[in-house]
Amino acid sequence: MREEANISYEDKIDYAFEYIHQLYDQPLQFGIILGTGLGQLINNIEIKLEIPYEEIPFFPISTVESHKGKLIVGQLSGKSVVAMQGRFHYYEGYSMKEVTFPVRVMKKLGIQYLFVSNAAGGLNPEYEIGDLMIINDHIDLFPENPLRGKNLNQYGVRFPDMSEPYDLSLVEKGLQIAKDNKLKIHQGVYAAVQGPNLETKAEYKYLRTIGGDAIGMSTIPEVIVARHMEVPVFAISAITDLCYPGKIKKVKLEEVLAGAAKAEPGMSLIIRELVREINN
Repeated sequence: MREEANISYEDKIDYAFEYIHQLYDQPLQFGIILGTGLGQLINNIEIKLEIPYEEIPFFPISTVESHKGKLIVGQLSGKSVVAMQGRFHYYEGYSMKEVTFPVRVMKKLGIQYLFVSNAAGGLNPEYEIGDLMIINDHIDLFPENPLRGKNLNQYGVRFPDMSEPYDLSLVEKGLQIAKDNKLKIHQGVYAAVQGPNLETKAEYKYLRTIGGDAIGMSTIPEVIVARHMEVPVFAISAITDLCYPGKIKKVKLEEVLAGAAKAEPGMSLIIRELVREINN
């Protein structure tokens, strides 16, 4: 079943949920969204079910070549997880409600926590390619909000609080895991723009001036929707290119993927161990 104008957004969520639930009817504890070049965490999951996005009713389809476009259900660190191997972006032409549709479905599948990863440019001059930054706050520069329009009262309130979009206890646990495993780690503010073009030097300066430590084109919409549903969020960025004076250069996708590959083992370790520690 695909897009039909006479089906409500809420019903589309229900159709997608029912399709997945018929294939796997066990409660799922953690939702995971894997960003550009950061799909290797899947190798640590004991996979029970793989579903191509195009098979799930009303699910968007990944159009970015580095995103495989599969929903993975299984066990990670002894806990039940549902992982998106490839996410959706506003710049692909999707509305924010489409971008965040899977997060609504994950909530109906029972997730209690959402973990999000992304590839990002480093605005903070202390950052280097391959570093990791745990996100402790964000700056939303998208032109559309996923909560715009009729409020979905069954999922959350009209005006959700965003004073703590990222669960600070999870931030502290993630920092400690990195320290215990001697990983270089930062915490900072993630700024997001619509893309798909990268930014000008003047824009990088502006983004740093307003408080950004890293810049990307994703994550914030999913986080807003998760917090609307009161799902605690942990998010982490892999620094794949540098965006501060003296380090700015033309960037190719291959270089972004190489930077993500450098950061990915540490990111996977932090997520694995964080999943292991929660609810133990």
